[in-house]
Amino acid sequence: MNSDLHDNQSTSYESPPREAIPPRTGPAPRNAYKSPVLATVLSMMPGVGQIYVGYYPQGFMNIMIVASTITLLAMGMGSLTPLLAVFLAFFWIYNMIDANRRAQHYNRALDGLGGETLPDDFEMPGLKGSMPLGVVLIVAGSIFFLDRKFGMDMEWLEEWWPIGLVIAGVWLVVKARSNKD
Repeated sequence: MNSDLHDNQSTSYESPPREAIPPRTGPAPRNAYKSPVLATVLSMMPGVGQIYVGYYPQGFMNIMIVASTITLLAMGMGSLTPLLAVFLAFFWIYNMIDANRRAQHYNRALDGLGGETLPDDFEMPGLKGSMPLGVVLIVAGSIFFLDRKFGMDMEWLEEWWPIGLVIAGVWLVVKARSNKD
């Protein structure tokens, strides 16, 4: 009898097939939509527009980037000051445009229109890490640590920082050529 009971039971642990969720037939509740204009205006304080739309990690990351850049500018970075100032201006504008686009995308998704398709070989960025960025952060952090903790002279950095751009450019060219082959 036990064997008959065992034979009748299914040994499959698969869940039953799910039914597709039907698309929204009517408009979403009015209070669910996010205003792209308000998101843009809120992003005059970087990151707040993204937080308003619901992209909390991106919003807090933008706040940290702007705060860090302002801190570096306040410290007086010598010849790096113009570069940081231009970066800050462009990032601030990017932040406002990004909040507007995220709000528009959010609203399209509520209307069931957000189904953009991506190419099959397109990879979304993830938290895999980046060797070049990791090396840059280690080197920059070490230099700033030596300056702050041991008073190491930073005069050389004002003249030699462009070599970092050359190294990054060489790395990108080598990587592009290796991917081409």
